[in-house]
Amino acid sequence: MPQILVIEDNEPLLESTVRILSSAGYDVLGARSGREGLRVWRELGADLVITDARMADIDGLQLILELRAIAPGLPVIMMSGEPGVSAHLERDVPGPGSVSFLAKPFRMAQLLAATASALGGQAPEREAGRPRAGS
Repeated sequence: MPQILVIEDNEPLLESTVRILSSAGYDVLGARSGREGLRVWRELGADLVITDARMADIDGLQLILELRAIAPGLPVIMMSGEPGVSAHLERDVPGPGSVSFLAKPFRMAQLLAATASALGGQAPEREAGRPRAGS
């Protein structure tokens, strides 16, 4: 099952994003800052990182560059409510691996579609709303 790391310093948005992805069947980890996200990724890994563009300790672009130094092909989705961020991604993120953009505010369907696309269509192990065995 794909594991996703969500990095977002806005607590309500972090919680709702984790809840949506978890209810869709993904294995989801959450981090409340860029530095915490890097630490969690180094300790536990993830198949996809979804990160905020602007955080107090490190911005999303710097986070992506640090992750790319460790895992060049790691897919990343950057979330932002600021215009022009997607153009910076195309210009400033070198190398292999996909980086996509998700505009805030987003709908649940947009988050799930962006996640499935970033994972190359890899679906979660279980269907949305259905508990895993042993849960």
